[in-house]
Amino acid sequence: MKIKVGIVGVSGYTGLELVKILINHPIFDLHTLCATESCSDITLLHPSLKNTLSMPILEARIEQIAKECELVFLALPHQKAMEYVKALSVKNIKIVDLSADYRLSAEKYEESYCPHLDKENLKNAVYGLPEYNRNLIKNTNLVANPGCYPTASLLAILPFISHLDSSQTLYIDAKSGVSGAGKKLTQTSHFVTINENLFAYSPITHRHCPEISEQIKKIGKIDFKTLFVPHLIPITRGMLVSIYAKLKEEIDPLEILQQHYKDEFFVRISKNCVQIKNVAGTHFCDIYAKNDGKDLFINSSIDNLLRGASSQAVANANLMFDLDEKLGLPQIAYIP
Repeated sequence: MKIKVGIVGVSGYTGLELVKILINHPIFDLHTLCATESCSDITLLHPSLKNTLSMPILEARIEQIAKECELVFLALPHQKAMEYVKALSVKNIKIVDLSADYRLSAEKYEESYCPHLDKENLKNAVYGLPEYNRNLIKNTNLVANPGCYPTASLLAILPFISHLDSSQTLYIDAKSGVSGAGKKLTQTSHFVTINENLFAYSPITHRHCPEISEQIKKIGKIDFKTLFVPHLIPITRGMLVSIYAKLKEEIDPLEILQQHYKDEFFVRISKNCVQIKNVAGTHFCDIYAKNDGKDLFINSSIDNLLRGASSQAVANANLMFDLDEKLGLPQIAYIP
């Protein structure tokens, strides 16, 4: 059995990673590639695919996508994605949206982004973190693929929620490779700015902070004040998150992690601080934790383009079609 798949927004980094995963997927048949502008062949946009894949990039048209595809990945900017979800959802097509448009409540979304144009589908969207929402993902037609920072942060925090002092602030220090800034060039992503440099951006006010806080409350059933500070580091891909929290009582954090994730193949518990190189190019999330009395340190790492975007999208799609969650997901670290 083959399932016809389309990607809308194939020109960016996450679009390319989706293509690289899907061309080797045993069930998903990459059938339609779309962008805001048509192109004679994908290799003109992504020369790395030459001699591997030759497909035209079409202008994204709702009727054609609905006619040709059973599953659509939307690798589009926020606001643009909801226009396609609103139109495609009535066609009974399964959708994995990699934008932020369906990750937050309407109130929080509009505070951080823009007016929401599809609140009806917002109610039906499932937050695509498989370790916590697997059964919900299996029974939905619309998955909101989590952001990279929230993925690394939530996988690290959630095992400890019942042990944390909710009166104390959660401090999240996160560092991401420059590919997380997207393909569009900005002043901070110029080579001369990012090379041999390290800096914070949008401290405390970053859009991913309310996403993290909402999911902690929704999944963990406890409301925490969260202080989130992201940083840009001079590497292409990968993400490292350090979390500081206060415990209610002393615990063995590694034992809690091992028990919590004992059945989760793609979460690896480390006995030492985690490293980006061990997860770059894979779907794995590595986590380490240590305490000093009631002070807790948690360390996690993922590939921001894969577990933080494209491979997580494919994992969610596998679940939506009742396939083995591992199908097609990269497991070998890329060491440059």
